[in-house]
Amino acid sequence: MTSPEDATAVVRLDLRAGAAALATTQAVRDRVAEQLGRAGLPEPDYPLFLVTDTPAGLTDHQLQYELLSGYRAVGETRILVLLVGSSPGSYAGGEEAYLPDRRLVRPTTLRASTTGLVWAGDLRSARTALDRREPDDPASLAVLVDLLSVPDVFVRVLENLRKLPDSIAAPGVRLLEQDLPTEVRDRAWRDALTRFAGEDTGAGDPVDIVPDSRLPEPLRALVTGRDSRGQGHRRPDGQANLAHRTCAESLDRADEDLVALRSFPGLLHPARRDALEADLHQAREDLGGFRALVERALQGGGGAAAPTAEATARLGALGLRVPAADSAGERVGEGLRELAGTLLGDGLALRSVAQHFTALAGRVEPVPGTALLHRLADHSEESVTRGSATEYAAPLRTPGAVLLMAGAAGLLGGLWQWPAVLAALVVPVLFVVVALLGANRLRTGRRAARWTMGPRVAAVAGAVAGAAVAYAADPPLWLGGTGLIVGLGLTAEAVRRLWRDAADSWAAGRGTTALRIALDGLDDLLAELVREHWAAEERLYCADAARSVAGMLRATAAAADAQAAPEPLAPAGAGGSGPYEDDDWLSAPSALETQESGAADGDADDGDWAAAYAWDNTPDRNGDHDAGRDDDRYGGDPGPYGTPSPAAYPAGPDDAPWESGEGDRAPRWLDREIGEGGPDLVATLAGDLRNTAMAAMAPYWGAVERGQAGALALARTEQRVRELLSAARHHLWHYGVLAPPPYPADHRARTTAAGLLGTDSLRVAELVGREADRGAVVQLSSPEQGALLSRDPGAALWIRFAPGTLQGEIEAAWRKSGSPVEEALWTSSGRYAGLIRLTPLRMGVVDTVLPRQSTGGSARTDADRAEPSVHAEFREDDRW
Repeated sequence: MTSPEDATAVVRLDLRAGAAALATTQAVRDRVAEQLGRAGLPEPDYPLFLVTDTPAGLTDHQLQYELLSGYRAVGETRILVLLVGSSPGSYAGGEEAYLPDRRLVRPTTLRASTTGLVWAGDLRSARTALDRREPDDPASLAVLVDLLSVPDVFVRVLENLRKLPDSIAAPGVRLLEQDLPTEVRDRAWRDALTRFAGEDTGAGDPVDIVPDSRLPEPLRALVTGRDSRGQGHRRPDGQANLAHRTCAESLDRADEDLVALRSFPGLLHPARRDALEADLHQAREDLGGFRALVERALQGGGGAAAPTAEATARLGALGLRVPAADSAGERVGEGLRELAGTLLGDGLALRSVAQHFTALAGRVEPVPGTALLHRLADHSEESVTRGSATEYAAPLRTPGAVLLMAGAAGLLGGLWQWPAVLAALVVPVLFVVVALLGANRLRTGRRAARWTMGPRVAAVAGAVAGAAVAYAADPPLWLGGTGLIVGLGLTAEAVRRLWRDAADSWAAGRGTTALRIALDGLDDLLAELVREHWAAEERLYCADAARSVAGMLRATAAAADAQAAPEPLAPAGAGGSGPYEDDDWLSAPSALETQESGAADGDADDGDWAAAYAWDNTPDRNGDHDAGRDDDRYGGDPGPYGTPSPAAYPAGPDDAPWESGEGDRAPRWLDREIGEGGPDLVATLAGDLRNTAMAAMAPYWGAVERGQAGALALARTEQRVRELLSAARHHLWHYGVLAPPPYPADHRARTTAAGLLGTDSLRVAELVGREADRGAVVQLSSPEQGALLSRDPGAALWIRFAPGTLQGEIEAAWRKSGSPVEEALWTSSGRYAGLIRLTPLRMGVVDTVLPRQSTGGSARTDADRAEPSVHAEFREDDRW
């Protein structure tokens, strides 16, 4: 048996009028293609045909049934025939008298196990005894056909019919329909599209990429893998490493000479300064050679384009080692797909996700060597000299400890009485001599080095203070001698510190620090160049693919914006052109109407009976409970998004205030519960659109993985996105808000009816959980047809069904109320819930006949006659 997963749509055909147009195989296929194409669906592998006909049409339309039974498809073809009206011979002219012959005549073509018949002799549409409705009332028939068009219900009904004699039953139903008013649904759809697409700021500035820890592994390896490969970029025996080592050794010797210069011998003898000058000169020459090598590497490391294999080879010739890419470029398409799913799953809009992909492309794209050439100016000889001169020109600052020691030394050396007070000049004189000697030792050209005045001033001030103290206290000579010795020791320590700081400042001014910084900067530039060459081709491919994905996401957002834009109303009198229009049977006249009533056979434009099932949402027509239903499946001029406008449903003569003044056209076995939208409505629809977008982009990821994500793949994906967005809109209008889309997220549970519709699922649970007795449903049979039904109460089969999204809520309500939880059918449609009872007919009521010849006559073409007839096959195996 065909499962609901195998069936994607039910094709609806009405043979009560215009059956002659389906007299060939090609005509049938064209009708099926037209109906499925408007809904954005492909050719079915497991065709499901719901045929509306009259009992008399079973034999009159045998050719059409043969064509449907022989419909060529991959899987088996299933046919469910909905019969409306009484059996042949039931009506005697225009009177209500019935003739005795009420047998149902069925051709052998419909005796197959893949075919079932549901006979609704009277749709029992009247809510009161004074209301007069036709047995095939269009308003009620549209609801019944809509219900049987749900694939889950179609398959379950057909399965149960196979358990009954002759696969024929009379239905009884009790339905509850939950939906939204038109304006609420339209507004929610537009808001969801806007939230799904995001705002178009026009700036196009990339945003910060997601943290590396959240990137999928293939992308994280390309983004962060190069950062961990900065070590060992120079080969030990290569030119680059030799030039770097030579310059580094020269700087190391200069550092050793500086240590020697900072000692007292460096202050006293010029040889150590000369050695430092020579090493610094050699270091500058070695740095210039290393800089020239770095420049050659940058110029040969790729031009305006990304690094290539040839550029990598040139780097290798210079002694640079580019690590192998290993498998870093594998599964890039898979990583991009996972990243898109993560960002969309977090609720980001399409344009925001596109910005993330643009930022990812900029981060992962390799930078050519020529793009790094401008950074050589930061480490040029002029830059090193300029930085050294600036640092050397800065005046020396004396630490406070040195000033304190100089003052203390002068004070201790000045504790003398006259005439020994002249010894107080020893300490200040020493500081003056050291200042002159140090400035001359650090002379640059004709200019002596600057020497701080602070220690000399402090020594003189200390000596004056010491002499004043000695004059007042009259200390002994031994105290003055001891103070002078201690003062000389402090002077020596202060002079050592002064010379050390002066030598460091002078050496820095001569370029020791700047040369070291330049060498490290040039080496870092080489390391960055090598990192940019790591997996260059893989990263370039990833960057191009990410930009392509960003463009596709922006195109999808534009398609969503186009869907959200209100469409102009169709002119009055124009036929429906929306993508949700159904077959001609919706506007066909009843086959039970007489020619005098204006219904000519085959004229599909007369008798717009579907307009009688219109829901008018205006306040003066319907209340909150029956707020309105407008679905272009029931005819009328389309409003925005292909939905009919209220003006498409003129008030008919039956719209009199016969029930609470509301003029409700719903049959008595149908209850409606209309919500105004829940708090989760827009967010849920936006999530459905994200899932639809991911499904539309599924083939595109394969093109990305194959390296074929070009303009053709992008155009095909954009077309598929537009088609699936249209299909998503069709799904919303056809199956309601509660039904999940064809592409649900496995990890995201559907919200409740209260969150989507603003209604309570308790009413659904109460209806579906009712005790299965004959009072629970309305039998869709006339009193005369009731005599043909089986009297065995246990022979009827029951189907309990409700939207699958409400399964958890309904089962919880059943457990809470103590109702027996029986097996229920959880449907893909979120619009209907209720009970269906299939009552078999009495034995002998159904008569299966084998006509001697096909009823197609001359209507069949030569090509059709060449095809095997299903009628002929059954005639060979006839056992009647």
